[in-house]
Amino acid sequence: MAIHPVTAQRPTLPRMLWVKAFHIVFVASWFAGLFYLPRIFVNLAMVPPGSVAERERLLLMAAKLMRFTHVLAVPALVLGLWLWLGYGIGLGADQGWMHAKLLVVVLVGGYHHACSRLLKKLRDGTDRHSHVWFRWFNEAPVLLLVAAVVLVVVKPF
Repeated sequence: MAIHPVTAQRPTLPRMLWVKAFHIVFVASWFAGLFYLPRIFVNLAMVPPGSVAERERLLLMAAKLMRFTHVLAVPALVLGLWLWLGYGIGLGADQGWMHAKLLVVVLVGGYHHACSRLLKKLRDGTDRHSHVWFRWFNEAPVLLLVAAVVLVVVKPF
């Protein structure tokens, strides 16, 4: 029986690939929530005064999506930490791409937190942002995702 050269050198590779696969699934799912939540905010900002049922329905949708997005963020972060600290991906002083990616992860966490605070303000009726502002706000996770993917795939430094 022949030994596969890759698995002979790295016996943990198949397990690491499972961790990586699920990390990607949870990151993509987390971002899906971060892409859609501000779209609900756009619609909330456009609700005409007096449309209580429409506003309540959008707030309920946003709250459910926010809770689900919180749930998705946890395994995305845990699996990423497992890859980094458990398998050593990106460890070392010469891994500048990982340092930049960690900054992107912190920014995504800050964006997630900002969405949570905005939802609270929208629920309380204290938010005064326009639908145009929310449309621009909605572009941030796209830029963050592009940055993270480029850093991980291209490893520019």
